Amino acid sequence: MSPTLRPPRGDDPGEPEEDELYALVALRLKEAHARVRALDVSEAERASLTRSLLIVTEAAKRDLPEAARRLARFVDDLDRGAHRPPPTP
Repeated sequence: MSPTLRPPRGDDPGEPEEDELYALVALRLKEAHARVRALDVSEAERASLTRSLLIVTEAAKRDLPEAARRLARFVDDLDRGAHRPPPTP
């Protein structure tokens, strides 16, 4: 995980929650990348999924809660197999 992903620290009393969210998003991104690498899909499909995760990583730099929501949707899609094209008859 890139250290540039971490949002700048401030004097906000809610900061521990943001730190927890940051840690959760970082862990889930790492797990999602591992899941994508383990998929039995074409290189083009894997590249597309990896780009999606990189978009989430970039979003986390600007809006951590939104990045967490995007990542949750991405993982839900992986769980449902929504990333895969329908089987050919």
